Amino acid sequence: MNIKEASEITKVSSDTIRYYEKIGLIPPINRTSSGIRDIDERIIGRITFVRQMRSAGMSIENLLLYIHLVDSSEDHIAEQKDLLKQQLSVMEEKRDDLQAAIDHLTWKLDHYEDHMVKAEAELTRLEKKHVQDQAID
Repeated sequence: MNIKEASEITKVSSDTIRYYEKIGLIPPINRTSSGIRDIDERIIGRITFVRQMRSAGMSIENLLLYIHLVDSSEDHIAEQKDLLKQQLSVMEEKRDDLQAAIDHLTWKLDHYEDHMVKAEAELTRLEKKHVQDQAID
């Protein structure tokens, strides 16, 4: 299949597939006699794997290392698991940061009348004072 068809199947843009090939995230793609990429199921599997790992937040750099370990003829299961554990830790930290932001906004909404209205009034007062002070100078 050509790159457009592969893009539709994998939900990865043609440009991204070319980039993944260029940097070695997917193996070199065979070409037809006219130079058109001829993508097979092996490449589709790799593109899908890379997309899933990127969706899990893995950086290109770590994904390149992970793919290298997978493709190695030696056993690198411990290193692969370490990379996955590191990524899990990164994602858990992001989740915790997001949850803290959600909790903060929820609190602000729950206390809008007794907190936010006063805080916003104070911001407005300070802004007006600043404008007045600037006009005097």
